[in-house]
Amino acid sequence: MPFFAFAPGIRKMIYTTNGVEALHRSLRKIIKTRGSFPTDEAALKLLYLALRNAGVYWRRPVEWTAAMGQFAIHFGARFPGTAR
Repeated sequence: MPFFAFAPGIRKMIYTTNGVEALHRSLRKIIKTRGSFPTDEAALKLLYLALRNAGVYWRRPVEWTAAMGQFAIHFGARFPGTAR
């Protein structure tokens, strides 16, 4: 299904999913370039700082209610929110 065939609420959620994947990729890059850490705490501190810096880019809210309603319309029985 083409991307623009979805309603705007669903498209916003897809953008958010792409953002999550980009964040995951950046965290993996940070861990991979270091190679090894002296302790687990050192790795956690580095990830914390990376997440703190990445939080600057996460300012667009997602309207989950609108997206879930659109999923229920498009996918009907396959969408778990409509199973009653």
